Amino acid sequence: MTEGEASPAFLTTKEVAELLRVKERKVYDLAAEGEIPCRRVTGKLLFPRLELEAWLTGSAGATKPAAARPNVVAGSHDPLLDWAIRESGSGLATFFDGSLDGLERIATGEAAAAGMHVFEAARDDWNVNHVAAKLAGQPVVVVEFARRQQGLILAKGLEKDVQAPADLRGRKVVRRQPAAGAALLLNHLLKRDGLSAEDIDWLPGLARTETEAAASVAAGDAEAALGLQAMARQFGLPFLALAEERFDLVADRRCWFEPPMQSLMAFCRRPAFAEKAEALGGYDVSGFGRVQWNGP
Repeated sequence: MTEGEASPAFLTTKEVAELLRVKERKVYDLAAEGEIPCRRVTGKLLFPRLELEAWLTGSAGATKPAAARPNVVAGSHDPLLDWAIRESGSGLATFFDGSLDGLERIATGEAAAAGMHVFEAARDDWNVNHVAAKLAGQPVVVVEFARRQQGLILAKGLEKDVQAPADLRGRKVVRRQPAAGAALLLNHLLKRDGLSAEDIDWLPGLARTETEAAASVAAGDAEAALGLQAMARQFGLPFLALAEERFDLVADRRCWFEPPMQSLMAFCRRPAFAEKAEALGGYDVSGFGRVQWNGP
């Protein structure tokens, strides 16, 4: 700026980074955490100079840091993810109660990350539109965890009688919680095949995890459940493949770069992770870590 030229009312990310003597990535993190005054204009971050000066001197009007999120992975239950969290020693806790529940917990600050597999029929794809709609404006990232074979886990002897979702009419089927990606997908498949919920003899109660769903069939309580090939293999049950779904991790961007999540990601890049996926069956982890969507 030349002598006599007025100071700009707003500074760019690069200018703030130079002023603070930090990398631009750190400026983005400070903005995401609410620790630095900023404005978003047409998708670009701008920093009001007067408020920034007040923030630097500790004067009134500076923004307060955002509350820390708990190191919890919420959302949909996945046996491979469950195993990896335990084996990685990351210190992450879990609260699995369905894809949409996990998305809600990200929105309210109750979780650092969430697993989800919500089919989006209009796009013939998974998850991203739900994340963009629910978490609009929030600094989150959607990262691929694995592709999974999803379908019908069947009672022994039913593999010839059940060849499509339409064949579930009148049969006893495991019900998943409404927020579960499996429940949403099954509703879509039934509707596609001309069935409604009233055409199914639903098992009383809810199976809240993949393991519970498969166990209900294995115990003879239900004739079928929508679930994973990995769970059918574990319980020695027939499996009718219906979809290859993408299971993603949705994470707060600041939490993503913190040690717990990075420990988990580092563990999942080791050979043991791919070996476990192969042993479980029905997984493709070749796309692990691929960013599917990056919020503002």
